[in-house]
Amino acid sequence: MALARRITALTGAGVSLESGVVRFRFDASAFLTSARVRREAWESWLDDPMWTAEPNAAHRALTGLQRIGRLRSLLTQNVDGLHQRAGSSSVIELHGSMSRVVCVSCGAVGAMSEALARVRGGELPPDCQVCGGVLRPAAVAFGEPLHDDVLRAARMAVLDCDAMLVAGTSLTVEPAAQLVPLAAKAGAAVVICSLDPTPYDSLAAAVVREPAASALPALAAVPVVATGPIRTWGDPSTW
Repeated sequence: MALARRITALTGAGVSLESGVVRFRFDASAFLTSARVRREAWESWLDDPMWTAEPNAAHRALTGLQRIGRLRSLLTQNVDGLHQRAGSSSVIELHGSMSRVVCVSCGAVGAMSEALARVRGGELPPDCQVCGGVLRPAAVAFGEPLHDDVLRAARMAVLDCDAMLVAGTSLTVEPAAQLVPLAAKAGAAVVICSLDPTPYDSLAAAVVREPAASALPALAAVPVVATGPIRTWGDPSTW
């Protein structure tokens, strides 16, 4: 990583786990067809830990790499906005964001904070203030496709990097997982930081079996060889 000058990072739920944020689950079909489900969902979002969570050392390490110009692109599967709160800019949010809401009828976009304020005021569920349609989080639910422009930007970022740092993701969710073999095929050194094995460990120049909050600050200064046999660090009992 010390030798890389054009790093692209891909982060998943494991990066935010140490900030107390759990993996986001959202059944869009049930949400859109049931008023009861919408009411229950909005009530649960009122006290979601992501609103008060603080960035951890993993988020700050990536912000540091970005500020010195070595991290060119930051892709995330997370919807919690913690990378931005840590100071990172131009984050490509593959699965959207919980900080925004969108109307399924007219497409109007608003702030989640404003929608939650209306819920606290007794409006449950909150409707679109433009057309009265159903408001939903601007986050991609399981089974929904990614936006074409977002996926296109992510692929361009991967093809432009000389090293790809993957952290906190199992690499089992498509199409985000396909970014890793795309980077490897383009000649980038891939480093995977995951407590559990991933389907693409064999493509990595190095695999680190440590929590992201402890591994990412150290990885910013660890040299990585782009070719040769895979190298694995960490507690063997977690391999």
